[in-house]
Amino acid sequence: MKVVIAGGFGVGKTTFVGSVSEIDPLNTEATITEASSGIDDMTDVPMKTTTTVAFDFGRRTVDGITLYLFGTPGQDRFWYMWEDMARGALGAIILTDTRRLDDCFASLDFFERRHVPFIVAVNAFDAAPSYSGSDLREAIGLPRGVPLLQLDAREAGSSTHALIELLEYRLRQPITA
Repeated sequence: MKVVIAGGFGVGKTTFVGSVSEIDPLNTEATITEASSGIDDMTDVPMKTTTTVAFDFGRRTVDGITLYLFGTPGQDRFWYMWEDMARGALGAIILTDTRRLDDCFASLDFFERRHVPFIVAVNAFDAAPSYSGSDLREAIGLPRGVPLLQLDAREAGSSTHALIELLEYRLRQPITA
């Protein structure tokens, strides 16, 4: 089953796929160069030196279910790839960063418009502000019933928990023909 790991620039998608994959993940990280100056907003991620230029790919088996993980690139200029990644997906995990909550709105809109089920996972970053789940839910206008969780994408157990949460959420959804 295909799972899309999505979100804005620098929210931890590559880290998520890398931490949880049971195979060596494929990633398409490239060095950030002067060519992206003025295009990619590095304000809140000044130490970031690489970026995904196609997608990340990993695999994780959970309770006998094989999940194929597709991590999207976060920059707007690569969004044309999202359509193919979302097609046929079981669902998506939208990673967010409390330092840049506005960055998650485009991802939320993308999956809502395509009726792709998703959960939202707030990634832990050092020195990032912390908010209650109800405040975060209200701030991003998250629909009632859509899971919202906190995670640390660097930790396999935390990322696995998010995958299990997505699976459980999908199992609670009505079957449509």
